[in-house]
Amino acid sequence: MDLDVAVIGCGVSGANIARRLSAYNIKTAILEKSADVSFGTSKANSGIIHGGFHHNKKYLKARLEMQGGLMFDQLKRELNFPFRRCGIIVAALHRDEMKVVEHLYLQGVENEVIGIELCSRQRILELEPKLSEDAVGGLYAPGGGIIEPYRFVYALVESAQKNGVELLTNFKVSKAKWAGGSSNGVWTVSAEDGREVKARYVINAAGLFADEVSKIFGAEDFKITARKGEYYLLDRLTKACPSKVVFPVPTAVSKGMLVIPTVEGTALVGPTADSCEDKDDFSTTQKKLEQILISGKTIIPSLSQNDVITSFAGLRPCLEEDFYIEASKKAPAFVQVAGIQSPGLTASPAIAEYVKNILVDIGLQLTEKPHWDPFVENHPCARYMIDANNEKGNESGLAKLDSLIQSDPAWGNIVCRCENVSEAEIVQAVKLGHTTLDGVKYFTRAQMGRCQGGFCTYKIIKIIMRESELSLEQVTKHGGASCVLAGTL
Repeated sequence: MDLDVAVIGCGVSGANIARRLSAYNIKTAILEKSADVSFGTSKANSGIIHGGFHHNKKYLKARLEMQGGLMFDQLKRELNFPFRRCGIIVAALHRDEMKVVEHLYLQGVENEVIGIELCSRQRILELEPKLSEDAVGGLYAPGGGIIEPYRFVYALVESAQKNGVELLTNFKVSKAKWAGGSSNGVWTVSAEDGREVKARYVINAAGLFADEVSKIFGAEDFKITARKGEYYLLDRLTKACPSKVVFPVPTAVSKGMLVIPTVEGTALVGPTADSCEDKDDFSTTQKKLEQILISGKTIIPSLSQNDVITSFAGLRPCLEEDFYIEASKKAPAFVQVAGIQSPGLTASPAIAEYVKNILVDIGLQLTEKPHWDPFVENHPCARYMIDANNEKGNESGLAKLDSLIQSDPAWGNIVCRCENVSEAEIVQAVKLGHTTLDGVKYFTRAQMGRCQGGFCTYKIIKIIMRESELSLEQVTKHGGASCVLAGTL
């Protein structure tokens, strides 16, 4: 495969970069080591579009956060992913914490955050009544929001593919060789399984493994440290779900333990922030989870362990205090996009624009496609139609669902009853290339409800087998050796 640009890694940064480049008359491909996109850092984070006040604008990450955060309304219109600007609160529980809050407020004003507000005790409790009565004041940023990060990545990739970008999964880069001059050479990039692509330019957006990829290309020597964040997920019936993202007052190490309403109606509590040597260690511990609950109950007292439906951990790629995004000084035609931790999700659309400009600066010629189409199909969801019908005075939801059932009876077969996911949605996920249990989960939300797949996993496996012609032994949780069953059904 001869390419103009190869993007290594398909998390939120790589996906945004690939989609941005799809608007130009160049050949672009994404090289992803996992079985599906968004299986790294992007699958397990807080899902927050940040408010633009946590970092000073002297940092690149702060400037990209501010730019990227403003881009999500248009992206939602084009890509139809779950996103809502619910607002962000920082709640101070002690008078001495108000000094930090005031600093964040002034920093937000300097960063030109729209509508940022320094709040009294009365105002902060008015904005979020579920806060502790110990609250003495706080900060409010109405532009902050919540998003399903994996659905965002899926939509970006679908858009990129629609506009000509190739996606190569299970492509773990093992070797790279440069041939030719500094201005007209080409990289030969090899995967562990022997596949090769040739590319004039390479983007290193490999997340936790960006340091290893950099060494493979003979570029800069740096070390990515994994920082583990453990979370609790609460049932959608919990009384503790706030209307806004609630931050405690941050420390020098972390933004603290948050209580987050998810865009799909559940709630998250967390994360912790602990350095982790093993970049594949997604384990959780009882000690840390107890710490999460105690901290969460401090700001939202109605939190209850009875509402917990699962726990999980995500790993953030820590490098230095700022993002590392620049053309390599050692490897030709190679761009580093590394150390993209918080607020990387918020900054990601702006990161794509920034990387595009770097590519132009180092010689890539870009001509816009006259017929580039930024829009993707709005995939219908049974749960949205059922929820709409449950709204007072609105009976159109089930009418729409009934119409879909008339054309395809699979819409009437609810496979995941916790999240109201139909067979038709799972079939659609598989046809779009999501042939693992986790891939189906992130695309449809099947297995994400109260029972965590206890009732629907068996049915989903059978649908994957039927639609993809995979055997039982070939169906995996997330690719590789993560087989889930052996034998016959």
